[in-house]
Amino acid sequence: MSRIGRKPITVPAGVDIKIDGNTVTAKGPKGSLTESFHKDMAITLEGGEIIVSRPSEDKLHKSLHGLTRTLVANMVEGVTNGFKKELEINGVGYRAAKAGKRVTLILGFSHQVFVDDTDEITVDVPAPNKLIVSGMDKQKVGQFAAEIRELRPPEPYKGKGIKYVNEVIIRKEGKAGKGKK
Repeated sequence: MSRIGRKPITVPAGVDIKIDGNTVTAKGPKGSLTESFHKDMAITLEGGEIIVSRPSEDKLHKSLHGLTRTLVANMVEGVTNGFKKELEINGVGYRAAKAGKRVTLILGFSHQVFVDDTDEITVDVPAPNKLIVSGMDKQKVGQFAAEIRELRPPEPYKGKGIKYVNEVIIRKEGKAGKGKK
């Protein structure tokens, strides 16, 4: 049995869960999320816990079991606390500024790059070299942060670019040059 899939998901106070077939709707203090899952997975609400079970020991059902449980748990976590990714901008003259719902990034290009908040995702700029992407849906937060990072990925020689706060950039040595005679 899947170690992750067999764990029940506790529903915190203030979160309302509705299960209609294989469509789960979670409403909480941060908002509402709705997701449809594979038809073979059985999702039930018993007491204050959500239980995901599989019909058989097929390879497909085994792989879907843990996935479905994790996605439902992420929905509950998202409507309760939300998710966030922190990005760091490194480089001389590289900076970010926020005006309204628009973030202006200066990344060493001949032009400024603009990133707009969406309905589900917000970008905060607590410092000129720091960005915080936050929202309810873990997948959308991660995708949005990855798209911002992709604007100027960190390079291995000086480390300039946009990186995640906990990301480690493996540095390369520069040109060795010719030896002196």
